[in-house]
Amino acid sequence: MKRTASIKRRTGETEVEVHLDLDGTGRYRVETGIGFFNHLLCLLARHACFDLHVLARGDLEVDGHHTVEDVGICLGLALREALGTKEGIARYGQALLPMDDALVLVAVDLCGRGYLGYRAELPAERVGNFETELVEEFLRAAAANGQFTLHVQLLAGRNTHHIAEAIFKGLGRALRAAAALDPRESGVPSTKGVLSS
Repeated sequence: MKRTASIKRRTGETEVEVHLDLDGTGRYRVETGIGFFNHLLCLLARHACFDLHVLARGDLEVDGHHTVEDVGICLGLALREALGTKEGIARYGQALLPMDDALVLVAVDLCGRGYLGYRAELPAERVGNFETELVEEFLRAAAANGQFTLHVQLLAGRNTHHIAEAIFKGLGRALRAAAALDPRESGVPSTKGVLSS
């Protein structure tokens, strides 16, 4: 069974398309109009080994908030749809990700409940034309709409670029592990028999 999803979302502020294949090879095509955000999404896809296509047009003349948040919404929805019943998945994933001076812990539970625990201060307000406070907004939107629990903790780091990269690489690695099919798991990995809210 293919674990893929395509999501299209249009509002008065943005138009977003996301295509996701959980069993890909890490291929990506990302166009959001925000250079550093494109880079972060490419890192996520490559380290998750997900094939990811993101096309977003938003009101960047205002700022990047609507675009980044709506991409997070759509990516979360695509992940949820692609996982289907979640039968056979590992469910949990974590990564301790170093990136030069930065060290980030990312943990994921594909439990059916959206939650973000975020403890990561990014020193600079911007990297290029990307407002760094939007890292948290993206993660919150993805976790809420993907209905998964996500914890991100910055353990060390001074360089904002490195910290943001470590977060997205770590998220990719954690999602890769959590979404992986476990040959020993014949059903849903829960004593309740379901993974939903």
